[in-house]
Order: sequence, then structure tokens, then C-alpha cells
Amino acid sequence: MTKLFATRLALVATMMLLVTPAIAAQQDDAAPPPSKPGKPINTGDVLSGELNAMKVRDVKNAGKRIAMYQITSEPRRLPAPNGLCNLETGPETFQLVTSSDAQATQLKSFVGKEISVKVDEVACASDPGQMSEAVVTKWSIIKKQ
Repeated sequence: MTKLFATRLALVATMMLLVTPAIAAQQDDAAPPPSKPGKPINTGDVLSGELNAMKVRDVKNAGKRIAMYQITSEPRRLPAPNGLCNLETGPETFQLVTSSDAQATQLKSFVGKEISVKVDEVACASDPGQMSEAVVTKWSIIKKQ
């Protein structure tokens, strides 16, 4: 009986020696890379990413539901005084503010697709109704060749 116990103990000890480094290696692989600020985005630069659409309530029009368009991109650093928008790496979601029905119609056809826009004016989100980390108030779509 003692010999059987010693054999099982030796087997468990050997298994622990083999499994422990593998578990430690997996945990090291899962560690996120250190975050670094995104590259800067300035007036005239191109912002690329997937276009998403959401329905939000417009606080100015008695709660009427309106479409809001958003680009999800790599982290970008905004020009001063906005900087990183109180985020470690800078904003990754950018709300595209439409100034006309024509712009809204233009964006509607690109929902769910990769698009590129030329940024003319960008700032950190500050209003309670904004769903993105940054807001692009003046922009134009770059046509793909």
C-alpha cells in the first residue's frame, strides 16, 4: 500500500513540474502589451476604420430618434488642447457629425464597411449625448480608387 502511495505521489509531483511552467507561459502570453499613445491626428489627416450606425435620442428635438455614425479606428492622439481625451492611448471611436441630409445619406451607404475620411475639425467628446470618445465635426469622405 505504501509503495502504491509513493508511486502516485511521484506521478503527481512529476505532473506538477511539467504543468506549472506551461500555465505560467500562458499567463505571460495573455498579458496585454504596454499601452502607448496613438499617433497624432491633425487637420487634413485621414481617419480610417469601420463605420457603425446607432440610433440615439436627439436632446434638441424632443427625444426624436436620429442616426449617429461612428468610426472605430486605431487609437489617435488629438491636437492640443484636447490631447488624449483623458484616455491612456487616445480615442478609438470617432463620431461623425452630419451637417446635412446629404451627408447622412452618403454615410448610410457605407455602414459596416471600411471607410476613410479627411478630418477638418476634431475634438474630445464633451456633451452627455455623445456616444464616442471624440467628435469629428467637419469631414469629407475619401473615395477609394
